[in-house]
Amino acid sequence: MKKILCFGDSNTFGFNPNNFSRYDKNIRWSGILAKNFEVIEAGCNNRSCFNNIKELNGLYALPKLLNNDLDCIILQIGINDLQFQYGVSLEDFEKGLEKLIQLINPKIKTILLCPNIINESILSSCFSSLFDTSSIEKSKHLPKIYEKISSKYNCSLINLNDVAKVSAVDGLHYDIQNHKLIADKIISQFYQTQFP
Repeated sequence: MKKILCFGDSNTFGFNPNNFSRYDKNIRWSGILAKNFEVIEAGCNNRSCFNNIKELNGLYALPKLLNNDLDCIILQIGINDLQFQYGVSLEDFEKGLEKLIQLINPKIKTILLCPNIINESILSSCFSSLFDTSSIEKSKHLPKIYEKISSKYNCSLINLNDVAKVSAVDGLHYDIQNHKLIADKIISQFYQTQFP
């Protein structure tokens, strides 16, 4: 059975926007994949490439999980870097994502998941203390950045804007149906894509 590392933020962790709990394993997309693959779930709330807390910084956490036994790595990370507290420019964002990709052995299949554009409903949610209108505007530019990085490093790319919609509850996380859509798309792409 293929061994896959699912590494990312709260949307990999399975954060439920309705009650702040974690979706059950058979609901969150990374857990659904376990029906087809041997999966290492490594989602963490508030993970980014710029967090000063080591455990929440992808550049610190990812190397601990890398080994030669992995057949594929799925990365769903980046949206937390747009929190206004970090003051990250789009150029800085791209550099952070690129540093993360450079940690991975190019012989390992890598699938990048480009985050959804942040919905304006976030401004009236509990996450309004972290994200503002500048975060929303920056998120609109992410598809081009992910496309550039995936092409440069020969990664497979899934633009989640074409697959799923974020919840109107907080404009950031997914409901049950959209976790299923993401899982289905990943499974399909895994089998259809040629990797290095």
